[in-house]
Amino acid sequence: MLDGRPDDPALRAQLAQAKIDLAAALRLADRHGFSEGICNHFSYAVPGHADIFLLNPYGRHWAEMRASDILVLDAEGRVLEGSGQAELSAFWIHSRVHVNHPQARAVLHVHMPWATTLTSIESGRLLPCSQNALRFWNDVAYDDDYNGLAGDKAEGDRIAGTLNGKRVVFMANHGVTVVGESIARAFDDLYYLERACELQVKAMQTGRPLKLVSDNVAGNVKAALDSNPYAADHFVALKRLLDREGQDYAA
Repeated sequence: MLDGRPDDPALRAQLAQAKIDLAAALRLADRHGFSEGICNHFSYAVPGHADIFLLNPYGRHWAEMRASDILVLDAEGRVLEGSGQAELSAFWIHSRVHVNHPQARAVLHVHMPWATTLTSIESGRLLPCSQNALRFWNDVAYDDDYNGLAGDKAEGDRIAGTLNGKRVVFMANHGVTVVGESIARAFDDLYYLERACELQVKAMQTGRPLKLVSDNVAGNVKAALDSNPYAADHFVALKRLLDREGQDYAA
């Protein structure tokens, strides 16, 4: 049962796979240097229920995350499944994004270094200066007002409001949040977002002007990349690496 709602075997199977995928995404994010201490958080809305979502618990390092560790929460913060608790800012950011943007099934929030570097400079923007950056052409929102820790519903709603239909939001002086229709798509975006930000920051360090791609070419490249099933294949390949190492993320 989920919050008194009848069990559905198909939904249960989806939920079990989502927990596995979320645990894998957290371990892979740590492997790529996207994690920070035991901070930051990934979530996934239960299919058909934007007000019920999976979330990694407070206190578990991403490198040791297992499917059985993942919490199931409702929009009021009650733990419906799992042991442990949600970190406060994690709950407010993720619950309000899921409620306000039902299409954002996966919500990944990180302080990964290269992307956060761009959020830490005045008017930091991801510019179309590399092929990786073109994946996000016209699909990044910018929250230029840092209000401190997200400690209440109002701040969660404010952050959710900045998405404005985009896949990525740059949170000034803070980090980034990436949303997607699946865990695989959101993780693929997270991976390439950090690569794009790294390339841009390194190019900026040369002191030379950035060579920007035209809007027309950027739009064509983004459309081609959006229509490609690459994200799902990428995520399957990455999980295969974990399986080959005998990691217990699915436990």
